[in-house]
Amino acid sequence: MTSEEFETNFTQTLDTILEALANSSEVKPEKFYSLACVVENLRYFSPVFYSAIKQKEE
Repeated sequence: MTSEEFETNFTQTLDTILEALANSSEVKPEKFYSLACVVENLRYFSPVFYSAIKQKEE
């Protein structure tokens, strides 16, 4: 898997998580913003995660 493929899959996964949080009745609306910020900030770590996984495979 290339870094671009990883980025695409990772972004789709994070979008799915955000959608699930938005549709969950267990997540209080006042807490959703904080959770959404955390999930969105994980996008910036995608290259770090990819590098860590790639190093472990080698």
